[in-house]
Amino acid sequence: MRSIIDSPKLPTTTRFCLRTLALLGLALAMSACSLFHHKRDNIDTMPVDVLYKKAHVSLENADYSAAIKDYQRLIARFPAGDYNEQAQLELTYAQYKDAQWEDAYSTINRFIKADSSNKHIDYAYYLRGLINFDRTTGFMDKVSRDKQAQSRRDQGYNLQSFDDFAELSRRFPNSAYAADARQRMIYLRNVLAQYEVNVAEFYLFNRVYVGAADRAQYVIEHYQQAPQTGDALAILTRSYLALKEDKLADQTRQVLVLNYPDHPYLKDPTWPHEVAKWRKMVPFMRHH
Repeated sequence: MRSIIDSPKLPTTTRFCLRTLALLGLALAMSACSLFHHKRDNIDTMPVDVLYKKAHVSLENADYSAAIKDYQRLIARFPAGDYNEQAQLELTYAQYKDAQWEDAYSTINRFIKADSSNKHIDYAYYLRGLINFDRTTGFMDKVSRDKQAQSRRDQGYNLQSFDDFAELSRRFPNSAYAADARQRMIYLRNVLAQYEVNVAEFYLFNRVYVGAADRAQYVIEHYQQAPQTGDALAILTRSYLALKEDKLADQTRQVLVLNYPDHPYLKDPTWPHEVAKWRKMVPFMRHH
């Protein structure tokens, strides 16, 4: 079958131009295909140090998608050695920065389980703590650092994050990451304490006094240094009074007076006299 290019109805000059364009297009397609295969072959044959540098440059340039692909290729091609270990850590960081929480968590968990005595294990625990710390936080919460907003969220990841930072601080008190970990633990402690106070208030306003007392007592026992301890003592006092446990109520009130003499409950025995609608509507469960 004759091509339209070879049609005698077309002028000779036009046929020549069409043939030239067709050949040029074919050459470009072949060139692109050759470059693609060359690039792939290059990655598959690239020495470990060169491949690591390529991935690291992408990471430094915040091209997390490219960095992740290169680190994964390096780990697959070189399953052992210093470059592999460093690639796992930097892969975790790239996934963390790219908000790939589950992938980052899986990567760092494999690293920790593979060698708990690794020289970078303190950084690994720190990274795992960061992953859990950030994936429970919404964008607006990050901007405002609103503990009230965070305390209304599920606390499972916050608890895990707290445990990771606690493990780092306990095992490696002199680590370069320990100071930041301890500051994050204080922040998390206060968020977790506020969550329990929210639940206690929910029970108190729904006249579930045993539940309110239980949650308040939990704050007092587990988060003694949190600012919310005063609120917990006040709620516990009110709960004891409602349960006709006057002696326990008086003892708890005395502890409140001694430690939080300016607490609003001591001036207004109906405190807390208001509760946000969401607290009345949302059922709370403790996550451990």
